[in-house]
Formats: sequence, structure tokens, C-alpha cells
Amino acid sequence: MNAVRPAAVAGLFYPDDPVALKSTVDDLLAQARAVAPVRRPKALIVPHAGYLYSGPVAASAYGLLAGLRGRIRRVVLLGPTHRVFVRGLALPEAERFATPLGEVALDDEGMRRLADLPHVVRSAAAHAQEHSLEVQLPFLQAVLGEFRLLPLAVGEATAAEVAAVLEAVWGGEETLIVISSDLSHFLPDAVARQVDGGTVDAILALDSHLNHEQACGATPINGLMLAAKRHGLHPVALDVRNSSDTAGDPGRVVGYAAFAFTPVAGDDQPAEEEKGTALLRLARGEIASQLGEAADPPARAGWMTPPGASFVTLTRQGELRGCIGTLEAHRPLWLDVRENALAAAFRDPRFPPLTRGELHDTRVEVSLLSPTQPIEVRSEAEALAALHPHVDGVVFEYGHHRSTFLPQVWEQLPEPREFLAYLKRKAGLPQDFWAEEVRLSRYTVDKWKEAAA
Repeated sequence: MNAVRPAAVAGLFYPDDPVALKSTVDDLLAQARAVAPVRRPKALIVPHAGYLYSGPVAASAYGLLAGLRGRIRRVVLLGPTHRVFVRGLALPEAERFATPLGEVALDDEGMRRLADLPHVVRSAAAHAQEHSLEVQLPFLQAVLGEFRLLPLAVGEATAAEVAAVLEAVWGGEETLIVISSDLSHFLPDAVARQVDGGTVDAILALDSHLNHEQACGATPINGLMLAAKRHGLHPVALDVRNSSDTAGDPGRVVGYAAFAFTPVAGDDQPAEEEKGTALLRLARGEIASQLGEAADPPARAGWMTPPGASFVTLTRQGELRGCIGTLEAHRPLWLDVRENALAAAFRDPRFPPLTRGELHDTRVEVSLLSPTQPIEVRSEAEALAALHPHVDGVVFEYGHHRSTFLPQVWEQLPEPREFLAYLKRKAGLPQDFWAEEVRLSRYTVDKWKEAAA
């Protein structure tokens, strides 16, 4: 393994002299188009052409990070491969990335966390000459100072595979996600503006079906939009131009756009920990009230009103005591959690109804589910290869047979073959069953569990 991946496009896409590079980046940031106030971004989409062409657009996004130096300590950076074919997403075989401004240490822990995903590979070749990731680094170094980098070169992959990677390393406020992509390529100016306008509208609508004629980084963008839906992020267009606006020929332009993805505006959008606390109180309060105990339910906040899909799981002395949930959002989240809590406690057919004497040492867990995504497979072998251990919740369907396992079940069944076998058994089928008509889909969860008494 080469310890350092050296700069490959310094002197081509941006200055190779450290002083000139710093001056260029500082000037771009200072001159960036002003935008309406934007909440702290969790993710950015930025272009990756030479700074002469797309630098002003990229700077409109990076300027939002002013004041976050020392607070953002990890950047998950995804960009498309331009020179080397990759099946899946490629991590580098390096410990640091270098630019004329210095070296950036890679996030070893994050890379280890991704190592078990079947669609994540290691490839020095995919990163060696790739500019889509490298051109972002001087901007990040200028605005963030020291941070750890988790770089992924995205090749032939699905949006769901990208989203699974993002979920595995989503982190908290210390983590920023950056997607590197240009828009349309080599169209006349008027045509490009029309095409790029449609692409911008699709991104603002979180439409995760972009193609590579709309954006060279369509795959990582689509994956981000799936994750953004799940996490309640709102896209904001910061700047949209093409190369004729900066330094190019209007007869043959490349489109550029910058976006920020932020939490939905509103004072009642809680932090993840606060959301978990409220949902756990809601679930326990409903069960306690049903048993005649005093309850302390949370106020019904606005964020609980939109439809949500949840599971409520009860454990007692380390053993399952009930688990009921909803796979598709069809009623307000507060109502879904309430009904699933009562069903897990009193109507799970595997267990007798929970008693008042059991309540005090029963732990409650609430899981919020993302929308399901189909897993396109033609055989059981393909199904086993497509599963993402410790990330996917999986739905198995065959005729009237249906079952699901939450991602938490991977802790007991860590091997895909065993996981799928027990999922089939849960559906009432033999463990070795398979048929062409089998349908699989996946989802991810946010989960919170009460501390042990």
C-alpha cells in the first residue's frame, strides 16, 4: 500500500504552487455568490471541473462551511470514476491524500466499517488519476483545516448501494458528505440551460432517477437523494451556471451546479437524540397507560405528524418480548408508534400479553424505517451477494408468504446465507426454498433503545 496518494491534477485543474493555490481558493470563496441564509448543511453537491470553469460555483457551497472549522472533523467524499472501470464503489489503497496545501489523513475507522459491504472494493488505480475527488480537497483544506477524509470513487453501482454506504458512515454533526458532479456535457448553451434546469428541478424534488447524461455523478447523487429522504434533508440550489458563464465557448458547454442539503426548516425539528427520547416516551407511555400505570407522554410535535413507518421492539432480561411494526408509511408517525407499541405489548401472537409486573424491567426500542427499495436478483446466489450485513433490513415475499428482519437481526445472524434462511423460515417456507417469483426489498432504520434499568 502506498502511504500517500499524490496530487495528480495539480497544475492542470488548479494551481500547483501552494501560494498561488491558496490565493485562488481564498479569492473564489470571497467572491462566491451570496445566497439566502441556509441552515448548517449535512451534505453538498459541488462541480469538479478546473477552477477557472467551475470554481466559482463550488465556492458558493464551500462558503457555507465558514465557522464550522474544528466542528466538521470528517468528510465523506464521493465522485464518479472517469478513467478506470469499477464495479461498485472503490476505496483507495492509501493512508493520506496530498495536495499542494498539504496532506489529508484518511478515515481508517470509516474505511474498515465499509469493508464488509460487498459492493465496496479497494482500488489504487481508480483513485490514481481521478480528478473528481482531488479538486475538492483544496477547498476543504481551506475552510475546514484539519479533518479526516473518506474518499470513494463511484463506478457501476445502484443508488441503493450508494445509500447503504452513506448510511454506514452517516455520523453526526462531525461528518459532512460531499458529492462531486458536473451536469450536462458539451451541449450548446441554450440547450444545456434547458437540460440542466430539468436536472436541478429533479434534485430539488429528491427524484433519485438521474441519468449520466444529466450528471456525470448521477449515481452518487441518486444515492444521496435516497438517504436525504430518509433523514429529512431539504435540498437548496446555491448556484447554477455553465462554462460559458465563466470561461468557455457557448457552443459547447459543461453545466455546473451547487446544492446544500440541510435539515427541514422549523423550530420543532429535534436532534436525533431528542427525537429518540420522545418516541421512546411515547411508546412506553402508551403501554403503561394501557396497564393502568401513570404515564408521561411527550407533547405531540409537528415532526410526528407526517406519515412514518416504525417498529416497536420489547425485550425483557435480554430476551425478545414482542415486536410489531409497519413496513410502509400510511399514518402519522405518532399514531404508528403508538399502535405498534400496543401491538408489541399485547397482540404479538408469539407471546402472552405483557403484564403490569413485567413492565418495569422491559426495555423499549423504536425503529424508524426508510422507504423500501427493491433488490433486483435472479437467483439466491445473487440475493446473498446483494445483501448488506448490519445495514439492510430485508423484506422477503413469495405469493402470500411475507416476512421481514430489521437490520438489528444481523447481530444474531451475521452471515447472509443464515440470515436469508431464517427469513424464509419466518415466512413459513423451508430454509432451502427458492423460486423465480421471490421478491426481495431492503430498507434502513434509525433506532433508539432505552437504557437498561
